[in-house]
Amino acid sequence: MTWVELEKCFHRAISQAFSKKKAILAFPALILCGILLVSCKAIAFDASDWVAMSLAFLPILLSSGILLSLGVLLIRLYAHEAKQLSLPFKKLFAGSADVILGTLYLSLPPILIYLLLWIVLGFFYLLREIPGVGQFFSIVFAFGPFLLILSSLLLCLFNLLLLFFVTPAVAMQPMKKVSAVQRIAAFLQGRLFTGVALFLLALIPIGFAVGLLSFSAFLTNMSFQVGEQSLAVALEWFFIMLPFCALLTPAVIFFFNFAAESFWLLQRRAATS
Repeated sequence: MTWVELEKCFHRAISQAFSKKKAILAFPALILCGILLVSCKAIAFDASDWVAMSLAFLPILLSSGILLSLGVLLIRLYAHEAKQLSLPFKKLFAGSADVILGTLYLSLPPILIYLLLWIVLGFFYLLREIPGVGQFFSIVFAFGPFLLILSSLLLCLFNLLLLFFVTPAVAMQPMKKVSAVQRIAAFLQGRLFTGVALFLLALIPIGFAVGLLSFSAFLTNMSFQVGEQSLAVALEWFFIMLPFCALLTPAVIFFFNFAAESFWLLQRRAATS
């Protein structure tokens, strides 16, 4: 893989990121993810620390199932565009239904693992509330919540890796879950640095967009917050979320476009090595 080849892949991915056809698919999916996030934040607004902590990660993990399905559709569209072929929505959905149902199972294990971590985390919150010795236990066993929260962050990172590496393999070469993971592992064997570099490159536009939009939303919340009750705050976040998702749509489309390009690059390198 040369720099020129990588530059061409990046240019192709970003040139197709503003496709109206892909935006029609991506924007409603992001709205659904945004509704999950806003709903969880509204519930956590007046909730206990334990519930608030769980609801900080749960919408991210739930959204991964939606994004996996979205990624399958976007990558299949991108593959047809690369061949200069037209793919109507009806044919796209009809040919992707089985694959989408299969990808939903990929998002279940992280969610189940997180629920288990959340239950264990609740045990440490109970220890903290024991009269007299609760503070002592919360200090001595502080490493427990630290490791559990770290594990939750790693689960979110794992979901991102799943979206980038596994989605194109499933979208373009439908196979069993285990076969998809084995195929990706074979591609990355001896090419881990290349895979990580491609993954980080795909995150640059979406990371910049999320950072800028989140900072704007934070400043808006500080200077223009009207509601003080959970329902009012949730409605404010909902209406902020609509333009947020619209502006984020091209970056999400680019992420999946570049995931397809990276899959093809790794596939060619594996075939020539």
